[in-house]
Amino acid sequence: MAANDEDSGKSYPEMIMEAIDALNEKNGSNKSALSKYLEARYNDLPPSHASLLTAHLARLRETGELVFLKNNYFRPGPNSPPKRGRGRPPKPKPAPTLGEEAPSPRPRGRPPKPKDSLSVSVTKVTSGIPRPRGRPPKSAASRPAASVPVATGGVVKRGRGRPPKVKPTAEPALVTDAA
Repeated sequence: MAANDEDSGKSYPEMIMEAIDALNEKNGSNKSALSKYLEARYNDLPPSHASLLTAHLARLRETGELVFLKNNYFRPGPNSPPKRGRGRPPKPKPAPTLGEEAPSPRPRGRPPKPKDSLSVSVTKVTSGIPRPRGRPPKSAASRPAASVPVATGGVVKRGRGRPPKVKPTAEPALVTDAA
């Protein structure tokens, strides 16, 4: 019982590594075998043991501490390459030579525009003035006249849009006397 009391303070990753070492299977241990070992060895596992085991196995697999192959988990060998992250690896940075300072890194993004002293003072003065809501009304200069303007020569200017269809005018019939 004394050995079990010492083990109760272990974290899940430590317990998983211990279970893999204790089972010592050639092709690694699957999740159900690890779970059965942990349940038999530790009596005070939480009720969410299955989900905790799954989460910790996934994290150990992603960090490279465990290798997952053919549904089995095992420790990577000493010759196995370290696990790389996704994407392209970063380019190696050149080592700075003696007497040469490293250039200061440029800040990200577009550099700010130079500020005009006049425009800054105008915005400070006008910032307290509340502006009315909505679109400002049109000025009289840009508003078209209400009547239809007549161009030189007496020709009426066309308005916007498609012109109306011209209806033919009815001519009075010629009456001939057949008397």
